[in-house]
Amino acid sequence: IKRGKWASLVVQWLRICLPRQSGPGRFPHAVEQQDHLYFSSGTTRLMKHPCKKNIALYLGRQVFLTKNSFESSVLPFSIPTSMQVGIPEVTSAHFAGSVLLLVVNRKVYVYDYEANSWNASTGVEHPVSHISGDNCCYSGNSFCMDISNSVFAYLHGDQISQANIYFSNTRGYRFQKYSQERQAELVGSLGGIFYFYSLSQVGLLLVDQWKAMFSYSDHPLNRSFGLPFDYNGTLDILIAPGQKGILIFWFEKSLLVSRNAGQLVNAVQVREGQHILYSSISEANITIHSVAANENELAVLTQENNLYYGSLGILSSSLIKFADQNIWSEEAVLMFTDVGMLEILTPLPDPTSPAFDFQKCPVNIQAILMDPQLQVDVCKVELLQGEFENKMYTIDMNSELELTALMIPRPSTSPVPLVMVSNPHSLGLQAVIYEDGYTYDGNTKHRLNISLRQQQHWGRADPNFTSSIKRPTISTITLDIANKEISCLDLKPLTALISVGCDLEKKIVIQKRELARVYVLLSHREAYDPSFRGQKATEDLEVPYHYEKLGCPILVYYDTPWKPVVELWRAGKFQEVVEAEYVLLEVNGLFTYTYSLTADMALCGSQPQNWTTIAKTAGDKGPFAWDRENYVSCHDPNNNAPLRWPKVPYQILGGPTENKVVFDQRNGIYIFFISIVDPYYSYCHLETTFSVYVYGAFPLPIFPPEITIVLLTGATLLSVWLAYMIPKLLHTEQGLRVKGVWVRLHRTCRKSCACVWARC
Repeated sequence: IKRGKWASLVVQWLRICLPRQSGPGRFPHAVEQQDHLYFSSGTTRLMKHPCKKNIALYLGRQVFLTKNSFESSVLPFSIPTSMQVGIPEVTSAHFAGSVLLLVVNRKVYVYDYEANSWNASTGVEHPVSHISGDNCCYSGNSFCMDISNSVFAYLHGDQISQANIYFSNTRGYRFQKYSQERQAELVGSLGGIFYFYSLSQVGLLLVDQWKAMFSYSDHPLNRSFGLPFDYNGTLDILIAPGQKGILIFWFEKSLLVSRNAGQLVNAVQVREGQHILYSSISEANITIHSVAANENELAVLTQENNLYYGSLGILSSSLIKFADQNIWSEEAVLMFTDVGMLEILTPLPDPTSPAFDFQKCPVNIQAILMDPQLQVDVCKVELLQGEFENKMYTIDMNSELELTALMIPRPSTSPVPLVMVSNPHSLGLQAVIYEDGYTYDGNTKHRLNISLRQQQHWGRADPNFTSSIKRPTISTITLDIANKEISCLDLKPLTALISVGCDLEKKIVIQKRELARVYVLLSHREAYDPSFRGQKATEDLEVPYHYEKLGCPILVYYDTPWKPVVELWRAGKFQEVVEAEYVLLEVNGLFTYTYSLTADMALCGSQPQNWTTIAKTAGDKGPFAWDRENYVSCHDPNNNAPLRWPKVPYQILGGPTENKVVFDQRNGIYIFFISIVDPYYSYCHLETTFSVYVYGAFPLPIFPPEITIVLLTGATLLSVWLAYMIPKLLHTEQGLRVKGVWVRLHRTCRKSCACVWARC
């Protein structure tokens, strides 16, 4: 029995003989009927998972899925008959994280190769033929996970103005209709749609009259198309792993490469030594059968029994032809197993078993390049290394990243190091390289220091250069040697993934002077509104004070305008005092405070936002939805909201104004939610809560001061009038009578009181 055949036979026996759990497309405790899949194209393909190197999919007259790089025998890949695919013809496939997506008979199916389960995608209402996506191999990063989850499905060749395109952010389980801005105005057929993370753009490939070009989704690339290139035949498009923006376009008579996500597409040249033999594959009159690529290398197997090899250089790409060998067959495919290591795979059927073995022809590229007949120059660099290789870093706004590398050139050579950043349009990210040479152990070494920062924060870029600097995205930085010889096989470029987004180690802290502990808060009904609309409540509110979360409150005198001192901390270390714009909201609905500035006093050119307008558009986000993503400055010249109410309180603190909080005459504790809303300060949602104790306010009078003044004035005037009139009235006849009555009453009271005292 052939190598690995025992394992396949045992697995096959277990599948047939043992009870099986029910699941999508399964029958419990029954043998499941299967339909063998096959690939629609006349040539074979091999798809290797960019992150899980042992997982690969072979597409040919038979389809094979392996989890161990075809080390053991493999059964033909099948789909359960219960999925009702009809004709089991595969037109496209894509690995999305831990699942394999297949377009079978114009429908999308999801196979979870870890759980061994099938699902039919939902949301795709029209026939589709292709599926596209990318993978990010840095686990634990949320933005990286979004890349692997995002997938497009479409029908190749549809008129692009009317094409039905679907997008999924759930790894293909659920799709929704996608439409790009001004798509209805585009002319031509749909050659593909891709999310180019190296540009933060969605690219539509337009094909019209044997020419093709990309249309992009966002500013500034949406103002024009990529440069047109020849589209002779239906091109298969490979996205090289690593988010560098490298695309490979090929079919039998054409091979093209783009290093900037389709903006420029160039033909791959064929060389002999340093001489260009042919400017393109079509001139070389060869027929491509299989193409393989990794992050930096490219290999081509032709029907003429030739193997071509080249590097995806930082400046140009070319191929050299290896010696003729009898290596081609109709079912053969190429696969890179490591840097400089290539395999030619061919499935071998066994008449005694349904399983297939794969014949492997290993090719050591480095050994072949040493053949003097190839006239390959010696590599000018002995060593290129850096601690940042294959790592992921984060750059937040107004942050800088320093990377270092070491280069050792061969004696009497002067190679030129180059740094390439894959995402200039969206990020404005610029790398500045400083070279420092020194001699050690007889060798001249070059220390390369690379500084990375967004150009707009350096003041080196036009604001219109970037698409949306407010939006987090990713970039790839690559350090390589200019015009590197093809013999520099082991000297692969140094690459790192840069997440331009939130630094999770950042947080904001409110500077405070602490008081004694407080445990209970009482908000009177006339001072708060649970709906945050500034209306009086119907009953008092008593809430506990969470000392463990809030600590001691800040002490603020009620009659002094105040604003908090906001500090930025990173990894437990103080960074700076935040001067960016931020907003406050009392979490229990207290509205007994206002602001020192109004809209016109803040010199607003348009109507400023406030908590009321934000709440109307917040939807399910709740009352605390004001953040950097929905903030629009009233000082922004692009804000066209007219200034209709200039006297409304201006509710934004920090930034260019001296706005402050003004408290009413009320002692008590306020618990504030604070949110940094300046979209150009940090990609993080910097938020926190803190407490303030307002003191020094005298109790409010029972009656309004105006009524008290009127009553006191009236009483004083009445007293003066009585002091004048009473003595004057006592000298009249009526006054004497009144006086006599009081005298008689006085005498009577004296006699009565004397009797009472005598008895006692």
